[in-house]
Amino acid sequence: MRYLYLLITLLISVSSFAYPIDGYKYTGIDRLAYHWKLYQDSTLRDPLDPGAHLLMKDIKLNLTEMDVEWPEEEDEALKRRLNNIFAYLEPQYSLSIMDISDPKNIRYAGRKEDVGYQPGSVGKLAVAIAFFNELEKVYGDDWEAIRGLLYTKRVKAGVWGVPNHHTVPFYDVKKDRYYKRHVTEKDVFTLYEWLDHMLSKSSNAAASILMRETMLIHALDVYYECADFQDMDNYFEITDRSVLTDLMEELMNCPLRDIGIEEDEWRLGGFFTRGAERYVGRKGGSIGTTKGLMKFMFALDKGEVINERISLELKRLMYLTDRRIRYASAKILDDHAVYFKSGSLYSFYDEPGFVKREYAGNRYNYMNSIAMIERQDSTEKKYLVSLMSNVLRKNSVGEHYALAYRMDELISDED
Repeated sequence: MRYLYLLITLLISVSSFAYPIDGYKYTGIDRLAYHWKLYQDSTLRDPLDPGAHLLMKDIKLNLTEMDVEWPEEEDEALKRRLNNIFAYLEPQYSLSIMDISDPKNIRYAGRKEDVGYQPGSVGKLAVAIAFFNELEKVYGDDWEAIRGLLYTKRVKAGVWGVPNHHTVPFYDVKKDRYYKRHVTEKDVFTLYEWLDHMLSKSSNAAASILMRETMLIHALDVYYECADFQDMDNYFEITDRSVLTDLMEELMNCPLRDIGIEEDEWRLGGFFTRGAERYVGRKGGSIGTTKGLMKFMFALDKGEVINERISLELKRLMYLTDRRIRYASAKILDDHAVYFKSGSLYSFYDEPGFVKREYAGNRYNYMNSIAMIERQDSTEKKYLVSLMSNVLRKNSVGEHYALAYRMDELISDED
């Protein structure tokens, strides 16, 4: 394995590029080659917003240069304006916002920030943290060893990848053919591509596969590099289901505790596909609060999610270079850099006169987003937002979209 990442380093001559659109050669994520082609050719239509065109060298952690601590008290002016915004909205909203424009004067305010929600696909960030945490245990601070594994290790979906809702992109570089479809059991991608599918397309299949790989890295250590799919499949066949369930719960949640997030602030309790539950059960349930998610973003920009290099990599993977949705789709954010993850989960029960619609559950109807916003204008404002809601019987996407406007205005108008 060592010679592989050295070979990659020799063959790939790039400055600091990544999952922004110029990151294909650095990561091997095929879809980036497609977006880079559109970006370079002025005769082709580029579907990405201007704020999605930052290069890898432009993406930085904002709070690593000094000893920055979580504010001891909420900012009264920020809190007052936040409460005014929510005065006429349904009560089932929680939001935390933090202005980090001036690291010497971090300002925070929250509304119902300790109320727990089912985080849905926002929980996929916990998977990414756990995955990198296990890689760091094996390779330490040797980032090139980790990158070499991400670039070259190809793993098969198997039953872990089904069923799944979201499609993922496929790009045949040689034939210049770009299309999307659902993951099947036979699909094979590199670890970098599974990470991208999980975060840019919110693929449940990719999330379950990376949870599986996290457990395998923990169990196999350095042998993971050369283990084939049969070797890895055998591990789950011969290991007791209860042991695997306990291991999953520990691996997914301990890294969150290490960065100061409490169990009732954010935890992940199971896989994202039913196919995975053939081997591993659920434990403890999943929950998230806007304060817990804010703690993650704050730690990420400080470089304290595992280590500084991995924090930067996670931030790059969160950089939106695909279609922006929900909170992030607000036009006011088009020119801004947005690091984002959203999640939803809804369910129905029979109710006379009620018509079932997507994202409008009457049993529960969770819609959540976290966003790290960096304005690309003269103000250079930087702020973090976590938003969670459970408004029944309606699609809250319009309110989330409107709140993105109000939060950006709130930060921009504050001195």
